[in-house]
Amino acid sequence: MFSTSHTPVSTVRPVAPWIGGKRNLARRLCALIEATPHDLYAEPFVGMGGVFFRRRRRPKCEMINDYSGEVANLFRCMRAHAGPLTELTAWTFSSRDEFDRLRRVDPTTLTDLQRAARFIFLQRLAFGGKVRGQSFGVRTDGPARYRSSQVSEDLLAAARRLEAVTIENLDWSAFVARYDRPGALFYMDPPYFACEGDYGDGLFNRDQFGAMAEQLAGLKGRFILSLNDRPEVREIFAAFDIEEVSTHYGLAGRGSQVAREVIITGR
Repeated sequence: MFSTSHTPVSTVRPVAPWIGGKRNLARRLCALIEATPHDLYAEPFVGMGGVFFRRRRRPKCEMINDYSGEVANLFRCMRAHAGPLTELTAWTFSSRDEFDRLRRVDPTTLTDLQRAARFIFLQRLAFGGKVRGQSFGVRTDGPARYRSSQVSEDLLAAARRLEAVTIENLDWSAFVARYDRPGALFYMDPPYFACEGDYGDGLFNRDQFGAMAEQLAGLKGRFILSLNDRPEVREIFAAFDIEEVSTHYGLAGRGSQVAREVIITGR
């Protein structure tokens, strides 16, 4: 048996936008997560933590993961070196020239903290929260997209929230295999079908959806999976419960393009 007693936690703003973030569905997903008994929570595709940081209760164990080295490095720096990272971001401001300069920098030539600060700056200013093919985004209806005081506040809040969280940098399948056990709940937010390359080369490909369905069918724990509603997705995950949900796509949740997604669950 496993415990269903969870500790209340404060919600935190993700430190940067992220393409495919769950801003519009986060409340619904968090409610479903909270209603599912578990004593270990794990996210194989954490991204910027659009769901993780918006949850209001935590079990005794939490694990997050992303195969992107940039994401894993950022989360580790936020947790372990929030003060120095905040200092690095304190005097940065919205600048197209600086955005273009940092895009050209090879992140492997930087220290971990410099690399994390660069990543935050680019993601905060990238149009649409894109990871690939980034272009400088400008707001014409409000303050600049990068405000150092807001970045500092978000970083320090994230550091407190991540204090007891295990952070991994594994392939999703290896991460699931490592932490699967009775009482585990995985929230899966992979790249959308037909958008597999949006987060970088070699991180995820279309063949992995079939492998995912096969691995999830043998879980000891439970899972919640969110994807775009495509016939191929429904076919691949037909063995599980599939709920259709309506949302919309657009910048900062303001777009007008109606879209359908699915929440897939297995118990």
